[in-house]
Amino acid sequence: MPKGTLRGAPPVPDDDLTTLQTTLYLVAKKSLSNDEATSLTQNIMKVRRELLRENPLLAQITAPSTDQDAYLPVHPGAAAVYNGTTQSFIDEYSNYIYIGPMILGGIASVLAAAWKFLGIGQPEFRKGPLDTLYGLAQRIRSVNSDSELAAIEEEIDNVLKAERLKAEEGDENAVDAATLNVVAHRLENLIHDRREMLLKKPQIASVA
Repeated sequence: MPKGTLRGAPPVPDDDLTTLQTTLYLVAKKSLSNDEATSLTQNIMKVRRELLRENPLLAQITAPSTDQDAYLPVHPGAAAVYNGTTQSFIDEYSNYIYIGPMILGGIASVLAAAWKFLGIGQPEFRKGPLDTLYGLAQRIRSVNSDSELAAIEEEIDNVLKAERLKAEEGDENAVDAATLNVVAHRLENLIHDRREMLLKKPQIASVA
């Protein structure tokens, strides 16, 4: 017992006194997290230093044995304080911080690919003007009358007028005039050839 431990005047005891020693251990459950054990140990050691002058007995608070074969194993969170191996938040979770976004990004890419493959949430396909014009080519080859060809010619004219109006209004989705002219010229040739073919077909006269 250090001199003056019990205070008083004169100090009691008046000199360092040898007494029986009793060891007290502060123990924690195994379920206590490492962070909580580390924080508790750091606070105890900090308070010990601050109160040492007022209460010399606190000088006897020492770190327990951190050997693997110690009678009472030291909690890993407390051992980190005694061994000077405590880690900051960044150090402790750096792997999760750097690897986590990579894993999440990979999962997001896989989900996006699956979503696209299944066609979920995608708008229905809309035929554009070129698709309409190309589709008329098949119809031209199969018509059997000049009136049907005339109806197709009117559809072609309507598509061309609509696209030219879009271009005049500055619509970025409008098909350029050069492309329209090429497609329209091809359809006109098909219509001409089909008319010639229909004229060459023998006419069957009806009997009254």
